[in-house]
Amino acid sequence: MANVCLVGLNSKYVHSCLAVYCLEAGIKEYAKEGIKPIVIERTIHNDMHMVADEIMAHHPFLVGISTYIWNVEKVFELVDIIKSKDHDVKICLGGPEVSYNQYDVLAKHDNVDFISAGEGEYPFALLCDTLISNSDLDRVMGLSYRDNGSIVVKEAYVGLDDPVSPYTDTFMNNVNKRIVYIETTRGCPYSCDYCLSGRCGKVRYFDLDKTFENIIKLANSSCKTIKFVDRTFNANKKRSKAIISFIINNSGKSFPDDVCFHFEVAGDILDDETIELLGSAPKGLFQLEIGMQSFNEKTLAYINRKTNTDILKNNIRKLLSYNNMHIHIDLIVGLPYEDMNSLKDSFNTGYYLNAHMLQLGFLKILHGATMDTDKNKYHYHYDDKPPYEIIDTDWLTKEEMADIHALEDVLDRMNNSGRFLNTLNYLLDVTKSDPFDLLMGFGLYAKDRMDYKIDLDHYTALIYDYFKTLDNVDSIALRDQMVIDRLSTNASGKLCDCLKIADKNIKPYRMALDFVDKPIKNIKRGLEILYSLNKVVYVDYQDRDVITNQYVLKYQDPDFLMNVYRKTQHL
Repeated sequence: MANVCLVGLNSKYVHSCLAVYCLEAGIKEYAKEGIKPIVIERTIHNDMHMVADEIMAHHPFLVGISTYIWNVEKVFELVDIIKSKDHDVKICLGGPEVSYNQYDVLAKHDNVDFISAGEGEYPFALLCDTLISNSDLDRVMGLSYRDNGSIVVKEAYVGLDDPVSPYTDTFMNNVNKRIVYIETTRGCPYSCDYCLSGRCGKVRYFDLDKTFENIIKLANSSCKTIKFVDRTFNANKKRSKAIISFIINNSGKSFPDDVCFHFEVAGDILDDETIELLGSAPKGLFQLEIGMQSFNEKTLAYINRKTNTDILKNNIRKLLSYNNMHIHIDLIVGLPYEDMNSLKDSFNTGYYLNAHMLQLGFLKILHGATMDTDKNKYHYHYDDKPPYEIIDTDWLTKEEMADIHALEDVLDRMNNSGRFLNTLNYLLDVTKSDPFDLLMGFGLYAKDRMDYKIDLDHYTALIYDYFKTLDNVDSIALRDQMVIDRLSTNASGKLCDCLKIADKNIKPYRMALDFVDKPIKNIKRGLEILYSLNKVVYVDYQDRDVITNQYVLKYQDPDFLMNVYRKTQHL
């Protein structure tokens, strides 16, 4: 039996690598007998020497490694270690990070023997057979390699039929409560200049009955989140509605009702029927990721991104009105014609849509994307090391990029984390500032006073110390809003030092509250006084909201509680 190791280096343990299971299924379906695929999934945080030892313990004749922008440097490290142990082992890389720069990879990395570009199920199986039989490599579609000192480069392979199912016994045994991925289409209807998805050919829709079968199979594994990797899930309205309906009708019946499904959709092509269907779903069943990229019409036209921004905004508001699904929207920093003023407009527009997450991503120049291949149209400065992030543009300086990074950090910590939403609403109201300027101001203040690993208590103190000095901000009112945020998101029930106020009434209030709202056995309760609102706020830490991930707060009148306390003392 000849062993082939299929290696996935994930960014985190909770993720899984669908590609290596696609290759495993392809070998079992298409390769000749006598070839045994062995899947090895680890993370980029593992010691590559230990990963190499694990691979070599199987004595493979071929190692296939799935390569992405987030793991490519670790992949090359692993390749060199493997070859140092046995130079005769053949190594083939595949994946988007090497599918469109095959020549450069083979020219720079002598230890890489092959690159399989594009879809790999059938070509990789054919490569296995070719190596075993010592046949001509030229017959393997999408394969780049060296031949007598020359480098042979082939275009990425795009299949025609549905690929073999990756959900083998190996896959199912390795789910282990991780996020799992499902693919029901390949290709993308869009051809955005910054993206590779449009290079994968026209959209191919896989068999719908097989899709339903796979949904039930995955949802009955130990996973809690199933992510559709389809680049535009709703490209075909009839099909997407059929899948959504199937999930709604089978949740809690054919599979557990606590499994969540994640889709990436084009928000402006959602029709009212689809929106209403999503709105009818049980709370927490769906997550939607909606790419906005920019609200600058000139920018969108220049990068070949077709979007009706007015419809997009209205549809996002409609989806949010149902309060039953997590909505993630994103913008890209560094696109053409997006200067600081344009970015500010896009940011504020996105922020005021009030989605649960507003991601501020930075443009990356991907190998094979139009922004990489069309040097005449695009002449950006960007890092030549992964993830190839923009350094500056004709519209944004290097210094402005650094400021935007500070803004991004604050956005994630204060807004996207959900930890300071009431605080932000209060500050935006009283300062009359816009979100961009408010968060940018704090970002520039905080970046020189913290490191990346700052703990929550110290970060909370930074927020309080900065914002309490702004015009029209009342320090007690600010403290109270931060207390509300703290109690609703932190199950310790404890405040950090900057928010604590010693008050002799806390104990009587707590005793009275225990009388009027009896505590739940073995459930922690948090209680504090809100001085600007003249309220006592409390929370029992049991169930979180599945959308906001927050606990429900309750309020009581301080005078009422004090009267209850006095009466209980005379019982």
